[in-house]
This record gives sequence, structure tokens and C-alpha cells, in this order.
Amino acid sequence: MSEALTPLTSVELQAMLDRSPFISFMGLKVTEADAAREQLTMTCPMRPEFERGTGTGQWHGGPIAAIIDTVGDYVLIMALRRGLPTINFRVDYLRPAIKTSLTTVARVRRAGKSVGVVDVDVYDDRKALVAVGRATYSTLA
Repeated sequence: MSEALTPLTSVELQAMLDRSPFISFMGLKVTEADAAREQLTMTCPMRPEFERGTGTGQWHGGPIAAIIDTVGDYVLIMALRRGLPTINFRVDYLRPAIKTSLTTVARVRRAGKSVGVVDVDVYDDRKALVAVGRATYSTLA
């Protein structure tokens, strides 16, 4: 008989994030980890390296996609306590994000024995929805 895993806390999740050179460079910070609701919220500051064009303050789509993939992965990591490989993900960009940090909310749609599916919403500082994503991860042990 296997015992249930205790979900990772926001502090434990942040420590995992900070151990990754790429994620640490992005500056993702956990602001809410709600294991009961299977929801995770992180913020990410704008950096000049994320700009679509020098001096514009407009986010390039690549960093937004990386944020969606990372936060989506970590909402499943919260429960499973281990890294998961991405199978696939998609992004729909709804409006430009300009001179703003981003807040990303990931919610588990399904955490099955072999596949987990996550929906991800990305907001600007005014709480306007700038992008949505759906990601699929391998949950096999």
C-alpha cells in the first residue's frame, strides 16, 4: 500500500525554482501555492532581455511561453514532488504586455497516472489577461 505524498509548500517550490539557472534568471516567484485547489500563482518581473524590441518594454512571446510551461509544470510538481517532462503545450497571445510584470495562474485540469493537463492564465499589472496556455506533462514515475 502506498502512502499519499504531502504537497510541496510555496517555500519548497521556490527552492526548486531557484536551483534552475534558467528559471532563476527569469525571476519567477511563487506567490500562492494552493494544493487543495490544485492551483499555483507566480509572478515574473520584466527584464530588458525579455523585450520584443530594445527599449520598448514589450514582452517577447518566447519568455511568456517559457513562463506558461514552467508554472504549468510546477502546479503538478507541487503534488507529485518531482520534475515532469513536457509533452506538449500551446499559447494564445491575447494582447501585448508592455512595461509590466506578469502574474501567472496555473490550474490542474487532470492529473492522471500517465498524463497531466494544466490550464494557465497570464495577467499584466492591471489584471488584464495577456495570454492563455494549455500544457500536457508526463506524470509517469
